[in-house]
Amino acid sequence: MSKTDLILCLDSIRRHLARTPYDPVAGTGCIGPRKEVAAPCSPRRQRVPTAMLADPAYKAARANATEWQKLRCRHDFEYWCATCARIKHKTRGAFEPFVLNAPQRRLAAVLEADRAAGRPLRVILLKARQWGGSTLVQMYMAWIQCCLVRNWHALICAHVKDTSASIRGAYRAMLSQYPKELWEGDEGSTPALKRFESSININEIDGRSCRVVLGSSENPDAIRGADYAMAHLSETAFWRSGTTRSPDDFIRAVCGAVALIPLSLIAVESTANGMGNYFHTEWMRCKEGRGDKHAVFVPWYEIEINRYMPPDPALLASTLDEYETGLWNAGLSLDQIYWHRLKVLENGSLQKMHVEYPTTDLEAFIATNSNVFSPEGVDRLRASCAAPYERGELAGGVFRADSTGCLKVWKRPQRGVFYTVGVDIGGRSDSSDWSVASVLAFEAGVKPEVAAQWRGHIDHDILARKIADIGRYYNMALLVVESNTLENEYARSGSEGLFILSRLADEYPNMYRRECFDSIGGALSSRVGFHTNRATKAMLIAAMIELVRDGGYIEHDGMACDELGVYEQQAGGSYGAKAGFHDDIVMSRALALHIGAASAPRAAGPLPPASAW
Repeated sequence: MSKTDLILCLDSIRRHLARTPYDPVAGTGCIGPRKEVAAPCSPRRQRVPTAMLADPAYKAARANATEWQKLRCRHDFEYWCATCARIKHKTRGAFEPFVLNAPQRRLAAVLEADRAAGRPLRVILLKARQWGGSTLVQMYMAWIQCCLVRNWHALICAHVKDTSASIRGAYRAMLSQYPKELWEGDEGSTPALKRFESSININEIDGRSCRVVLGSSENPDAIRGADYAMAHLSETAFWRSGTTRSPDDFIRAVCGAVALIPLSLIAVESTANGMGNYFHTEWMRCKEGRGDKHAVFVPWYEIEINRYMPPDPALLASTLDEYETGLWNAGLSLDQIYWHRLKVLENGSLQKMHVEYPTTDLEAFIATNSNVFSPEGVDRLRASCAAPYERGELAGGVFRADSTGCLKVWKRPQRGVFYTVGVDIGGRSDSSDWSVASVLAFEAGVKPEVAAQWRGHIDHDILARKIADIGRYYNMALLVVESNTLENEYARSGSEGLFILSRLADEYPNMYRRECFDSIGGALSSRVGFHTNRATKAMLIAAMIELVRDGGYIEHDGMACDELGVYEQQAGGSYGAKAGFHDDIVMSRALALHIGAASAPRAAGPLPPASAW
């Protein structure tokens, strides 16, 4: 063995042994501030939550071991799990104390931080396989109902009813093993789920007046309008849309029914199921701080059982590939890396391994080949996304701040900078496609950068004035209007579509024009606007694929990245957003970047300020 290999092996052993000791009964390695005290129920001293010591009932409880344990259960979730919550072991089949593993402790810490601060509990959980995330959520809800409050109703809802029933079954089994002497129900009650008013979908915890309601995304009407204080929404990436329902609407309705009060809880959890569905969109929103939930991702290497000691550590250390070297540099030990190598062989490819056992949240969502844009590239673009510098509208060439305005500005116009405005024209109604104007800045020697974006629904004649105002504001930017919508309007009904294009060309001097042959006589002519057809769209998207993959421009809007993530090649070879999503920002970006790159001066000279126009 070489010296390098020896160092790798010794360091791997060190990493393996450097795990924090955890004992939920002794209170070692547990969540939150704690203090060591003498426990009447044990000869050992125990570290208990400081909140328990501040409880007025603490002094009396010290005289009675059972009352002391009950009091600690009310303040110490991890202790309650190890003492009261016995669950069936997956491989051994026997009921065992629920001692939290490392990922479960991390998720519990997020919930406990909000509970201790008196905040509503909100979490979205992206899961790897086999670590018990759903079990942790359900046991936390059970703890609240069994120890903290009464008349506190919970909903369990999964993609199919059998999954919901399985979650409730774990709840029922836990109660069947609950220590009778520690049960805090009404006199004469027993720890059990009982049918509520003959309903097969509603149970009540005996002696606590807390209901557990069972539901599924297949039948949303059955659970609307109920009184829930907690909701466990499981495997939401697999919830299907129908002709009269969507996961977004259903989940919003459920979450809207849960009040924003302490101890109210909403947990949205799922394994990944590709990009573009409700779960992926909500995950990205919360991860970026735009949502109401804590985003918690558990990678495969945090799961303690995902280890396998290599028979020849020196051989493994000397044959690490590029991906495995990255895992080593990230701090993983050789037994984890060897487990990963064996699982890749089992799954057949690294990509399939990422779906089941992701190292990063991005890997988890790469589940299909239909996505046009590189997920890694989209993720890199997100790194520069941020809230706009200002938001509002332009009026008479002057920016007016308005928090509800459709114009987001990340960079104000700068002297000497060449700008292109790509315009994708949508419909007038709220249910139609969006009209989007993307302002891209082009400077010699630096990447193109998104400077501003207008997005809304509006009459097309008013839109024409708005985009002209935006163009004037940004140094008389080159205005590139996708003309299909307006030309098709004219072809269908002789409406004002072509008139709007013509008026734009008369009133705004810096319009993009395309050359085309006249249908009569074959003469070469110039027309205002960019006409998107199968060939030109493929050209735009091919250029955009390269830009996204190579980080060829600077993005600032997270919604643009959302659209890039759901853009796919559809049946027949055409391009577009997945069903139920939009691609208007993508197309406006593609127009501005493609035409801007071809039109921007190599070294832009000084331009007059916007006020001069």
